[in-house]
Amino acid sequence: MAEPWHPPLYEAHEFFPRRTRYCLIVVALNEGERLQAQLRRMWPNANLADVIIADGRSTDGSTDLRFLRDCRVRALLVTDERGLSTATRMGLAYALSQGYEGVVTVDGNGKDGVEALPRFLEALEQGYDLVQGSRFRHGRMHKNTPLERYLAIRFILAPLLWAACGYRYTDPTNAFRAISSRFLQDRRVQPIRRVFIHFSLQHYLIYRAAKLGFRVKEIPVYRAYPEDGSVPTKIHGWRTKVLILREMLATLSGSYDADPRA
Repeated sequence: MAEPWHPPLYEAHEFFPRRTRYCLIVVALNEGERLQAQLRRMWPNANLADVIIADGRSTDGSTDLRFLRDCRVRALLVTDERGLSTATRMGLAYALSQGYEGVVTVDGNGKDGVEALPRFLEALEQGYDLVQGSRFRHGRMHKNTPLERYLAIRFILAPLLWAACGYRYTDPTNAFRAISSRFLQDRRVQPIRRVFIHFSLQHYLIYRAAKLGFRVKEIPVYRAYPEDGSVPTKIHGWRTKVLILREMLATLSGSYDADPRA
């Protein structure tokens, strides 16, 4: 029987006590100035949700402790266990252990319009359990999106997810989303399992929320890639892209579904 609660081993650097009902989990690994610029942009909304950095042991100085404290970051979590889902699992485990009523997750590579945070929190206040950010909702709210990525999301991943869970997500790979603690703590979900390592948790959360009948909605968000054509991402090469598709198909077939008896 699968373990219902298995966060990665991590260390926590806490700068302040909990101050808000919700937290913003920023997943990062060697994001450099992109992360630091993003934290500066988040400053005006720092009083709305405690900021928690879920880091895979960055070595580029972007998570300097003094800088994070000055940016009013509440905590830096660091793990040596690799994987995007691993870092997210770490952040979710910490948030639940701290008693937050809900979380917002976002990548730390500077692509997302973090100014949308209040709208995610408003949706949580309205009782939604999964609020998915979408750059394709209500017009072109994206810039310099690589064509290959656009086509894969719009015409492969999104339709597959819609067919499996019944909700028409338009931007399922976007990690900018809000999640209620009520959903995360449901015995049928159990997101803090060691099976989630690479990208599977990102798919699983939105699939499971719709499949189980939780309150789900999408809101428009802005996402921009750099003008120089670079793509800040952890998705590199065909092997990684095949892994994402394979994990998506495993999710939609129920391979990651939790055993509520565990």
